[in-house]
Parts: sequence; C-alpha cells; structure tokens
Amino acid sequence: MIFYFIFVFVIIQRLVELLIAKRNEKLMRAKGAYEVGASHYPFMIALHVSFFISLLIEVLYFKSMVVPFYELLVVFVLLQLFRIWCLVSLGMYWNTKIIILPGANVVVKGPYSYIRHPNYLVVCLEILVLPLLFHAYVTALIFTILNFLMLAVRIPIEEKALKEVTDYATSMKRT
Repeated sequence: MIFYFIFVFVIIQRLVELLIAKRNEKLMRAKGAYEVGASHYPFMIALHVSFFISLLIEVLYFKSMVVPFYELLVVFVLLQLFRIWCLVSLGMYWNTKIIILPGANVVVKGPYSYIRHPNYLVVCLEILVLPLLFHAYVTALIFTILNFLMLAVRIPIEEKALKEVTDYATSMKRT
C-alpha cells in the first residue's frame, strides 16, 4: 500500500512540476529567453518515463512483498524537501528544459550557494533511493547509470550556454 501512495505522489509531483516548468518557460521567453540542448530533451523525458515504468514493473511483478526500507523512506522525504528548496530558490528560472535568459544574474542563493547543480543531485539520489526503498535493485542500477550518462550530456550544454550569456562564470567563481 505504501508503494502505491509514494508512486502516485511522485507521479503527481512530476506532473505539477511540468506545469510549473511550462509557466516558467513562458515567463522567461517573454523576457527574451531561449532554449538550448533541445535535442536531448526527448531522451531525458523517455528516461524518466521509462524509470517509472521499470519501477512499477519490478516492484509489482517481481516481488512477492512490498516492504520498504524505512530508513530510506526518511531519506526520500528529505530529498523531497531538498527538491522544493531547489525549485523555490530558482523561482522562475527553474525548468525541466535548459532555458537561458541573456544577461540574467545567476541564482546563487539557497542550495545553489553551496552546490552548482543541487537539483540534479536530488534527481540522481531519487533515481537511486526510490527503487532501493522497495528493493527494485535492477531499476536502481540501470537508471542510475542512464541518468549519469544523460547528465554528462546535459550539464556541459547548460554550463556552456550560461557562461556565454550570463554572469555564470563570475557567480560560480570559476572560469
């Protein structure tokens, strides 16, 4: 029963985030922003949708009992709080796409004052923790690897675009 609750919660959370991202994209585009790295975005969507399908199949069809690791449930809840902190800190700049606003000041508050890409860290940990919570080891392994490969493409594209048209290099105190 707890699996269904958490699974539905995360799906609803992701759908709400897509609505927020769409709203933020409209706000940013109205200010002159544009998208970069669009070619990998469908693959990222496919990765995340496949992750949830794999999780559902592995938990429901390959396990006789769905008894969570309660310690990981605490970690999962903390990750959700961290996720919200990331989204709130970025405000209208948060998006699932790479939307660049030339001349913008890069956000360096909240978790972004400590880590360059805290939201990606949250996603990496969720892709690991959520399956492990319900003993879905195959999903955890495969999608952790696939997500790292996706981020190996995405993060350099994002950082290059930010360095070209914002104060990113100065804000991050790196060149």
